Amino acid sequence: QVQLVESGGGLVQAGGSLRLSCTASGRTFSSSAMGWFRQAPGKEREFVAAISRSGRDTYYTDSVKGRFTISRDNVRNTVYLQMNSLKPEDTAVYYCAATGPYSDYRVLGAYHYWGQGTQVTVSS
Repeated sequence: QVQLVESGGGLVQAGGSLRLSCTASGRTFSSSAMGWFRQAPGKEREFVAAISRSGRDTYYTDSVKGRFTISRDNVRNTVYLQMNSLKPEDTAVYYCAATGPYSDYRVLGAYHYWGQGTQVTVSS
């Protein structure tokens, strides 16, 4: 089992920045690929970014490329999402997720463990 706790959400003006953090416990952190997903009101949850177990490879949805950066620290058991040039359409609850052991970070169905979510609100 893996427990995930997100932090760092909040209210920011358009064009601003936020950094989300997600700390994991319960299993060897480095055995899981990690991802960020988001869900806006009235919409389905969508993929945002993912990172491989080593941190060497990353993957982003098109709408955040060039603005968001995912990274991880396998010593601190933490994954980050640096969000720059935020837009009102980025407003959502952001969820951290972990795959099962040794799963491919690009396989969205492999994300079985979820945090409770953190609210990000971008005002225009």
